[in-house]
Order: sequence, then C-alpha cells, then structure tokens
Amino acid sequence: MIAEFSTAPVGSGVHLSKEIAKAIKVVKESGLDYQVTAMGTLIEGSLEEVLQVIRKAHQALLQSNERVFTRVALDEFRNETPGRIQSKVTKIEKELGLALKK
Repeated sequence: MIAEFSTAPVGSGVHLSKEIAKAIKVVKESGLDYQVTAMGTLIEGSLEEVLQVIRKAHQALLQSNERVFTRVALDEFRNETPGRIQSKVTKIEKELGLALKK
C-alpha cells in the first residue's frame, strides 16, 4: 500500500518547516520506504504500518500545537510488490522516454 499524507499545525503562522520536520522525523525513523514532496509525503507498507506512522506523525505535531490537520489518501493494490513508490515513476519515465525531475 502507498499512502500520501500531509500534516500541519493550524493557527501557527505561515512558516511551518520546523513543525513539519517533526512529522518527517517520525516517517524516517519508521524504516518504511518514503518520499517527501513539497506538498506531502508518500509512505509504503502494510495498511497497519502506514496508518501507525501517520498517527504518530500527527501526534508528534499535536504535542506542541493545539490543533493539527492531517490529510490522507490510500492506494492499495492487491498483488502489489514492495518498491511501488519508485516503480510507478519509472514506468512513466519509460512511457515518456525521459527521466523526470525528482
């Protein structure tokens, strides 16, 4: 399963990188495959694993903020194999015949 999520404190100003870094630290420490983007984070694992990491990331921000908003999208493919975060991009690169910016 691949999950895409973003989490951010609400009412904490416009510069959120210090707070969001707390959530990314949780993701990194999980040991699951992940990719950070400008608008969210992709994480790959079982349903239980990804939801646990997202919950921990959300709670990491909630420790120092009164309100936290987290958005989640799930993509589950029955016969999936590990490494889908990269393989999905690789397939598009192959179709285009060029490397994409990462």
